[in-house]
Amino acid sequence: MKELENMQAIVLNDFGGVENFSAATLPIPEPGDNEVLVKIMATAFNPIDYQMRQGATERKRMHSPILGREFSGIVIKTGKGVQQFAIGDAVMAASGSMGSNGTYATHISLPQEILVHKPTNISFAEAAALPTAALTALQCYKRLQLPASARIFISGAAGGVGLVLVKLLIAAGYTQLCVTAGNEDSKRQLLLAGLLPSQIIDYRLPDLLQTILIQQNGQLFDASIDLVGGHLSELCADVLLTNGIYQDVTALSTPAARETLFNKGTVIMNISNYAYSLTRQLRYYGDSLRQITAMLEKGILTPSPVYVTGMLSVETVQQSHDLLERNQSRGRKLVMTIFPENE
Repeated sequence: MKELENMQAIVLNDFGGVENFSAATLPIPEPGDNEVLVKIMATAFNPIDYQMRQGATERKRMHSPILGREFSGIVIKTGKGVQQFAIGDAVMAASGSMGSNGTYATHISLPQEILVHKPTNISFAEAAALPTAALTALQCYKRLQLPASARIFISGAAGGVGLVLVKLLIAAGYTQLCVTAGNEDSKRQLLLAGLLPSQIIDYRLPDLLQTILIQQNGQLFDASIDLVGGHLSELCADVLLTNGIYQDVTALSTPAARETLFNKGTVIMNISNYAYSLTRQLRYYGDSLRQITAMLEKGILTPSPVYVTGMLSVETVQQSHDLLERNQSRGRKLVMTIFPENE
């Protein structure tokens, strides 16, 4: 059979609105000695995608006009130095800016260190939705280093990172958790993850801080994990005790939040998976993701809910960006199918 020469992709032609996306036919990348060429089966959407599209500071991480930073797929070619993967292997990765291109495409070439085998007990769509959120959640969990009796507050817990993090914390025996969510679908997903109704606070409530303090009998939290930023970063700062831990996942805290954190002598942890790629510590990605897949295979973790928005097309990308921007994912990770599961 003649080897394919071209791939299909959705490219971003300029910063701004979703009208700047278009379809393109491009050469399939050739894997280097330490790289693996993958036929992408599914990819997921993340807030950084639309932030890049808008031309926000996240655009500095772009190295290709093809957006998309995580995927699942099947190995179709390997470099001569690759030993961990073979043609036909089902794989997944948080490729970020480390692959040949983004994942709104039919193919990608990437270093073998960041790739892992897909667990057999989850679908390609579920696998595509997992890597970025799971790596972030695992970093949050491992860097906390708090006893299971610690009181932990999480904003935006029904998102991709939050759901994995909640499951990790519950599996490790943490019971003093309090989280925010904004709609019934999100609350339902958090209940399925193992939280009690009393642990879930609607962030739209008036006097939100007072509501939380009353419910907590005036006790402040040992740590707050900010997955939202903006005005909720101020809430995360307000609920912390002196010398507590503030984990910043978004870099979107407000000046008021930063002033409160400084006044409380807070330990600030910036959570960034991107940091490891800057110093080419590529094994971090594969090693960390293998910890997640092992927990999935043992049933310690379950895949997060996904919503397949469509097949690879400009329209699917536009719709997905719109849903993310309007915060309408409703506790599900948005996924685009590149090839049908049985293909």
